[in-house]
Amino acid sequence: MRKAILHLKKTDPVMAEIIARVGPYRKAKSEVSFNSLARSIVYQQLSGKAAATIFGRVLLAAKCEENCLTPEALLKVKPEKLRAAGLSQQKLGYVRDLAEKTKSRLVDFDALHALEDQAVIEHLTQVKGVGVWTVQMLLMFALERPDVLPTADLGIRNAIQKAYGLEASPKPKEIEALAEKWRPYRTVACWYLWRSLDGPAAL
Repeated sequence: MRKAILHLKKTDPVMAEIIARVGPYRKAKSEVSFNSLARSIVYQQLSGKAAATIFGRVLLAAKCEENCLTPEALLKVKPEKLRAAGLSQQKLGYVRDLAEKTKSRLVDFDALHALEDQAVIEHLTQVKGVGVWTVQMLLMFALERPDVLPTADLGIRNAIQKAYGLEASPKPKEIEALAEKWRPYRTVACWYLWRSLDGPAAL
């Protein structure tokens, strides 16, 4: 990690200032599993507290402990019971699609470690409701890939606009051009950008 920090400080004075202000790089590693992706789906477009409550009810309905949800356990729960737990009809479809594809091995979490970043994105976005951003977060914080750049992330766009004194929120191509100097440590640069805005707390 020291090599990444030195590279970012050397190649980008703005990033050097952010690193000095934020301090040491500290990231909690998350898991690569059906449970973690199902959790990500439940959390989409909800506040952390509301999503945690709903996911807790889903675990209860599936008779699973925290971090131990399986496709088989989820599929045993009647759809109306999952709806009663707080899942929207749309998200119910998403998590069941994930469960069915994982159970049939169409989605294989064990195989992800051996795949290139783009291949991981293609593999997981075949699941309904799983977009590129969701997979990029998994790449960054579960698979610990060092050079991921989520150009659509609002926090990244806001942090870049603020730190680099831009008049408007940067477009994806502008972010890619700016971030070229951060290669091959764009994941670390993004972590510092999020921290410069003091969020998200889970990263």
